[in-house]
Amino acid sequence: MGKNQHVTPHSKGGWQVIGAGNDRATVRTETQAEAIQIGRRIAINQQSELVIHGTNGQIREKNSYGSDPFPPKG
Repeated sequence: MGKNQHVTPHSKGGWQVIGAGNDRATVRTETQAEAIQIGRRIAINQQSELVIHGTNGQIREKNSYGSDPFPPKG
């Protein structure tokens, strides 16, 4: 399982896709929709989770593309 991918606002404008624990963005885009599309492809490829943040930085949505246990624990 790969690193979770986060879609967050970029400090210089636009949006970025960044792997969990990374210092640098994987990609920077003009729109959030573009970043989500790229982040989703990476998360599917790595069988990880896509975490989408809003403009305020708070988590807005999570999508898992890994092998989640069913039924979920807890």
